[in-house]
Amino acid sequence: MEKLPAHVAIIMDGNGRWAKARGQSRTQGHKRGLESAKAVVKRAAELGIPFVTLYTFSTENWKRAADEVGFLMSLIKTHLRAELDFYAQNGIRVRHAGDLTGLPDDIAREITDICERTAQYVHTTVVLAVNYGGQDEILRAIRKIPEHERASLTPSGFETYLDIPDLPPVDLMIRTGGEKRISNFLLWQGAYAELYFSDKLWPDWDGGDLDAAVEDFASRQRRFGSVQ
Repeated sequence: MEKLPAHVAIIMDGNGRWAKARGQSRTQGHKRGLESAKAVVKRAAELGIPFVTLYTFSTENWKRAADEVGFLMSLIKTHLRAELDFYAQNGIRVRHAGDLTGLPDDIAREITDICERTAQYVHTTVVLAVNYGGQDEILRAIRKIPEHERASLTPSGFETYLDIPDLPPVDLMIRTGGEKRISNFLLWQGAYAELYFSDKLWPDWDGGDLDAAVEDFASRQRRFGSVQ
């Protein structure tokens, strides 16, 4: 418990492959993946992990088939609305990272609304990275910086222009589904993240898998560039 990560970021990979292996449509995999997300978030709240960021929809995901993109947008909208009681019962605040202006208006409104309606909860913050890309976030931050500040800008000063300025660095970054890359996720915040790769497809994940990842994290010695 003394070595709990303060910020866990999760690349939830494998929904489509999970569905294909069962002869189901990709949409069924995404639905099952939502159940895993809820179970893992609930476990994170039970453990007392302050921040969890979920890679929900990337800036690159627009390249997928139009019907799948439409389904994912609808799933995000209906899920947010349906889980208000879950957020209240577990003290979960929802926040958003990504470019809201690039989302359909109704989805952007729903995300904004849920962030406002859960703002009073302080136990665990769940950041939904929707229409998010690490490179895109950095570029958007650069465009916000006044020219007169640029010469003297520090890393902490730069962070004030990111999507969520008070979001702490990622301690533990998890990717499921057997792939071993970070796919443009939280490039700035994840500079010193411990990486944990799981062969298990995301829809097969539950709270016990988060426990295993946290236990692995606790066993590591973090040096942050120094020698110990």
